[in-house]
Amino acid sequence: MNILVFCGARSGTQPHYTEYAHAVADAFVERGIGLVFGGGNVGLMGDIANRVLDRDGTAIGVIPTFMRTEEVALERCTQLIEVASMHERKLRMLELCQGVLALPGGFGTMDELFEALTWRQIGLHDRPIGVLNVADYYTPLSGMVDRMLDEGFLSPVTHGLLRFDNDILPLLDWLERHGSDNLIDPLLPRWT
Repeated sequence: MNILVFCGARSGTQPHYTEYAHAVADAFVERGIGLVFGGGNVGLMGDIANRVLDRDGTAIGVIPTFMRTEEVALERCTQLIEVASMHERKLRMLELCQGVLALPGGFGTMDELFEALTWRQIGLHDRPIGVLNVADYYTPLSGMVDRMLDEGFLSPVTHGLLRFDNDILPLLDWLERHGSDNLIDPLLPRWT
């Protein structure tokens, strides 16, 4: 199984972000889960990928040509796939995984997470999407998602497409149970 991880190209201000990234990497290797990620060698993204590779795990990076410089790309990936655009990157990463996991990050992480979630909502894929709530980083987002349901902007079905957890092990259990190999199908039903 491969899990796509969205996380920061920066490490954040607190050491526990890197500690959690290492714990996720260790859990991936122990379970034989392959990492799919944005191909970068910086921030939490680089931390998790380097840790996976240091422990003889699999890390598949997908990076746009314009970002592939010595300072950005993690050239020692198990496989580093170069694509033409950010949009193609997100599509290719989803095609390579069976589940999606978000760790702390900034605008790029939010963009990737919400695009994957929106694509799931309209039926372009059926990968499970989990969020690791490291030190309550995502608690405000979880509250906002609940408010979207309460205010009628999400149905109970769409609200349930995103799972939050404070512990990586039960979240990985859930992602493994619900992982999907189904290809993205533009003819699937769109709205739930």
